[in-house]
This record gives sequence, C-alpha cells and structure tokens, in this order.
Amino acid sequence: MMQVLVAGTVLIATVLGSISGIGGGVIIKPVMDAMGVLTSSQISFLSGTTVLTMTIVSLLRSRGGEVKVDRRGTFLALGAAFGGLAGRSVFSYLVSALPDQGRVSLVQNIIMVILTVAVFFYVLFKARINTKDIHNPVFCTLAGLFLGLMSSFLGIGGGPINIMILSYFFSMDSKKAALTSLYIIFFSQLVSLVGNIVMREVPQFEWSLLILMMVCAVAGATIGRSISKKLDTHKVDVMFLGMLVLITLISIYNCFKYA
Repeated sequence: MMQVLVAGTVLIATVLGSISGIGGGVIIKPVMDAMGVLTSSQISFLSGTTVLTMTIVSLLRSRGGEVKVDRRGTFLALGAAFGGLAGRSVFSYLVSALPDQGRVSLVQNIIMVILTVAVFFYVLFKARINTKDIHNPVFCTLAGLFLGLMSSFLGIGGGPINIMILSYFFSMDSKKAALTSLYIIFFSQLVSLVGNIVMREVPQFEWSLLILMMVCAVAGATIGRSISKKLDTHKVDVMFLGMLVLITLISIYNCFKYA
C-alpha cells in the first residue's frame, strides 16, 4: 500500500514539477514526511535522487526548444554545485546533532512554510514589483550557491524559491525560470548525491522503492514536458500558485506533527 501511495505521489509531483520548474521534490518531501513511514534521511535521499532523475529527463527533452538557458545559468549552476555540497553538510550535521530525525524534519518543514508563503505573496503581487536584470557573474554564482544549499538541505530539488529568485533578480518569465531552475536542480542534486556516496552517508532503504520512484519520475517528467508545451505563461503561474498553497498546508501539518 505504501509503495502505491508513494508511486502516485511521485507521478503527480513530477508532472507538476516539470511544468512549473519546481522539481517535484517540493511535493514529494512534505507528503512523505506526512506519511511518516521513513526517516528524514531516507526521505531526503529518495526525494533528491528522484528529483535528479526527473530533472535529467526534463533537460534532455528541452533540447532544441524555444526556451534556452542563458550565460547566467552557467554561473548559477556553478554556484548550485557548491551549494549542493554545503546543504548536504548542514543536513548531516543536524542529523548527528539533534536527538531524533523528527526534529530535522521539523526544521525542514518550518523553512518550507516560510519560503512557500514568501514566494506565494511574491507571485501574487509580482505585477507591481519592479524586478532586476542582473548579469554580474559573482552575484549569479552566489545566488546559485544559496539555491543549491536550500535544494540539497531540504531534499526538495529546488522548490518555489528558485522561481522567485530567478524572476526577481534576473527578470526571467515563468517558462525561462522553470528551465533555468531545472538546470540549477540538476547540478545541486548531482553533487549532493555524489557527496553522499563518497562520504558513505547513503541511508538504508528498500532499493525497489527507489527504482519505483525513479520510473514514476521519468514518466512524470515526460508527461509534464508534453503538457508544458501547450500552456502559456499565465496558466503556468496559476498552477504555480495552487501548488504553493498545497505545499504550505502540508508543511504546516508536518510542523505540528513533528513539534
């Protein structure tokens, strides 16, 4: 029964994540936290690896499309790679420092609530906000570092904060921000995964569950990419807002659960 629920969650999350650029893990992580059947370490690793799979498929399918990642995306990805290592280190420290992994999940979900609420209001009122159009390589790298750290630490891939940062500081529309976000997620999660393997910090879990999640991620990314081609920027924004509300409610529930 658990595997059926997880498979359904991953499929839906990666379809929506591929369309909006938030990576899918931002739904997978809090939902699996709410299910309470795995530890924080297991969920973060499974979610991160699943999102990496989805991201690879989405990026491969985006080749030749109208939307391209510009030069700033390279510096953002570079920063995200270092951020992925930093986020993994912070997570490992909290797992060893806190008395139980439920406390780690509490910290993650509190941050999720703060980020999603902030992004919700930004997207809601962004028509009134004067955005920047920064091209400075150092700033791009630092922004990528921050996004990669959040991605790796929260185990969500990238999440809504990617879209907000890319929109406000770099004046990217929803579709370009979505593609660039996937680019950032790829590098941060890949480096985080390699770091876990090298440091031998891969948690114990049923490999059949990971394989099932990865298969669903590939299917979800494929479906999501197909749907994305048919949607305009406004519809992507509406879907994005709806997902933010859902993510916030689930994360608030998890905060009470683990408090």
